[in-house]
Amino acid sequence: MPGLKKLSGAQLIAIFNKFGFEVISQKGSHVKLKRFIEEKPQTLTIPNHKEIDTGTLRAIYNQASRYIAPEELRKYFYSE
Repeated sequence: MPGLKKLSGAQLIAIFNKFGFEVISQKGSHVKLKRFIEEKPQTLTIPNHKEIDTGTLRAIYNQASRYIAPEELRKYFYSE
């Protein structure tokens, strides 16, 4: 059964950069990423921690799945 990988905030930022998201602001340890698709903004907020908790990582995956196909995201978030 595939499980979630252990990822850091920096790794998540690098993953979302591949999908066109850019860092637009940071408040404390939370980083806001944004991209525009057909003039519409798509925003993600992630914690920039050394290791992201499993529940938080799953919530980020679900949030990002609204903008990116889950099949494309899965290889970055889950070990097969």
